[in-house]
Amino acid sequence: MDVSDRGDVVIAFHLCKGCELCVASCPAKVLARGATLNRQGYYAVTYAGSGCRGCGVCFYVCPEPGAITVRVKKADA
Repeated sequence: MDVSDRGDVVIAFHLCKGCELCVASCPAKVLARGATLNRQGYYAVTYAGSGCRGCGVCFYVCPEPGAITVRVKKADA
């Protein structure tokens, strides 16, 4: 498995407040401000769909509990 695609980021669109702390802290630069407003009136962050390293930095800097989940992919044996 490629090191640059070890994880997967799931963002709860309705919980994201658009602070972009996760975007600024992502070492792989796979998170970006979205173009669509959520029901709270914020531009929620989006995930590029690949390239996540599974480090979890975005999860730890996010001030909104439950807004970001990082799933680490298991290596094929």
